Amino acid sequence: IVLLIILVVLYFTFNSMREVLIVLSSIPVALVGGAYSLHFFDVNFSVAVAVGFIALFGIAVETGVLMLVYLNNSLYFKVKNHTTGQVTNEIIEDAIYEGAVQRLRPKLMTVLVDVIGLLPVLVATGTGSDVMKPITIPFVFGLLTSTIFVLIVLPVIYAYVRERELRKNGVLDYKLLED
Repeated sequence: IVLLIILVVLYFTFNSMREVLIVLSSIPVALVGGAYSLHFFDVNFSVAVAVGFIALFGIAVETGVLMLVYLNNSLYFKVKNHTTGQVTNEIIEDAIYEGAVQRLRPKLMTVLVDVIGLLPVLVATGTGSDVMKPITIPFVFGLLTSTIFVLIVLPVIYAYVRERELRKNGVLDYKLLED
């Protein structure tokens, strides 16, 4: 149900199923990181673990949305300010590079704050740790894999999709998105 709600909200945000699928591609990567962490820490699936995964999916989608907004805006301004008006693969790649670089520091700061803030919960052994650890374990490790994906792979997927669109249609369907 949570994933369906996320899908609907994303569609209303982007008005493009293609961009929704690009953003949602971060969820399986986050899931893999969370699942490996459960195996590594020998934690069984429970309601608390499910809550951790739901929180993880929300953060993974949010970071993907922010990256896509920055990539779209960078592409918009790059094409708008280009003198010839002819869009090429090089312009697309430059715009994607600029948009991704703008998100690097804020994304890393967000992840570091989340991970460092939850580190005491991961190493805790006192009262309540048996409840909080199963929520925190998939969240922290899924967040790490999701971050790597959003910073490195998502811009590559976006570039591939945009270059394919340019090759197929001869023009790009882009717009300025407010974040």
